[in-house]
Amino acid sequence: MMEMDPVIFEKVKAILMEALGADDDEVTQEATLVGDLGAESIDFLDIVFQLEKAFDIKVERGELFPEDILSNNSPYVENSRVNAEGLALLKERLPFIDLTEFEKNPVVQEYASRITVADMCRFVQTKLNK
Repeated sequence: MMEMDPVIFEKVKAILMEALGADDDEVTQEATLVGDLGAESIDFLDIVFQLEKAFDIKVERGELFPEDILSNNSPYVENSRVNAEGLALLKERLPFIDLTEFEKNPVVQEYASRITVADMCRFVQTKLNK
């Protein structure tokens, strides 16, 4: 995993604090957006919009939540779990997300709850480096 840029972290942290009403001490690199900070699906739209604005980037649909892999009618999902081929594809397409915990129990509905603040920072860094 790439090193985290502290400037990017501070900007992402400010966006998450505003979007989720989180306190400064809650928004750590390890904090999960859903579990620790209480993000819901509607919040992700606002967060992505704020990231685009703050960093002058464009986030394409499916870049953070690849529906073609994570939908129940996908060839990569069996019994609501992402199969080995799907996990390999996620790692390839989302190198900025640490999928270690998700791999242990790859239930599709759990994917979003595994995304951390650090993952979001690495995502932004990846977009800026293109």
